[in-house]
Amino acid sequence: MPEKEYLILLDFDTRKRHYHVSRAGKIIKFVVQLEVKTEGKWKEILRYDCAHDFTHRDCYNLKGESRKKRLYLDYEDALTYADEDINENWQTYREKFLRGDFP
Repeated sequence: MPEKEYLILLDFDTRKRHYHVSRAGKIIKFVVQLEVKTEGKWKEILRYDCAHDFTHRDCYNLKGESRKKRLYLDYEDALTYADEDINENWQTYREKFLRGDFP
């Protein structure tokens, strides 16, 4: 069962965490998460995953409170969407999070 995990530093205080497991070429588990370092600690801003057996996105505020939004995508499409969304929008998400405008 191939498993991949890596961190990508997007800026000195921002990183993307990527993890997925595949079996027979199909994604069976994944997490893609955007994190920012504030007050000396890494905090999650945005997480895409398939916990609870459905794809969804969790948005977090500075207090660690979250809001869940279901994605009506299969695991492969949700993983691709998550990577692309964070790659393209991480700066906006970070700014909103640090201003307290997120989620």
